[in-house]
Amino acid sequence: MLAEQVQYRELLYEMTRRDLLIRYKQTIMGFGWAVFMPLVNTAVFSVIFTRVAPIQTDVPYPLFAYSGLLAWNFSASTFRASVGSLTSNAGLITKVYFPREIFPFSAMIVALVDLAVGSSVLIGMMIWYKMPPSPQIALIPIIVAVHVIFTAAVSLFVAMANLFYRDVKYLFEVVLTLWMFATSVLYPVRSMPGRLGTLLRLNPMTAIIDAYRDAIFGMSRPDVSGFGAAALVSILLLLGAWVAFHRSEFQFAERI
Repeated sequence: MLAEQVQYRELLYEMTRRDLLIRYKQTIMGFGWAVFMPLVNTAVFSVIFTRVAPIQTDVPYPLFAYSGLLAWNFSASTFRASVGSLTSNAGLITKVYFPREIFPFSAMIVALVDLAVGSSVLIGMMIWYKMPPSPQIALIPIIVAVHVIFTAAVSLFVAMANLFYRDVKYLFEVVLTLWMFATSVLYPVRSMPGRLGTLLRLNPMTAIIDAYRDAIFGMSRPDVSGFGAAALVSILLLLGAWVAFHRSEFQFAERI
């Protein structure tokens, strides 16, 4: 499977390039849309969680919310593009052979570009709030790698599932909304007491987003065990999803 990805790397590049052009074609803001929605959501939730229902965070709340939304949107954007990536490319799948996982992988690379663009705004916000980066920021490449592995695993699964059961695309939108509020995107889950807090901390995305904040801001002691567990789960999920995806490929043309 890895050898095929190397062999078809130029196709992956062209698919990614095509998706980027389609996403921002004939738009005035262009890549500005990669930061517009996180900024709008940050402004809305900052009003809610600083004035209406105040919560305590280790960093100014706009920084807390924007960093969480930036990381979450990378995964959510990939999932939304991946879930219909096979069904929307029926012509290619039924006529030409190539590794079908290129579709969700290209969607993930496009979302990575958006993540990189959005990160520039986070840097500007840190300068505004006089928040210097933590020395632990050197761990960011490891965190991004685990985040990519987890996102790729779920993307392969939902792309394959939607091909066999078309209801998945509609159901997954509901799951994504609930999932976001079960993750430490907008409020700190780490300090939440009781069984609910314990349950929410089992969510791998919570450990990944908290790891980003710990590495960037350095305001909390890193949860090494939580992030290590999330990394292990991500690797196992990717192996399982990729093998299942590869073994089901021969049915894709019939099901599409």
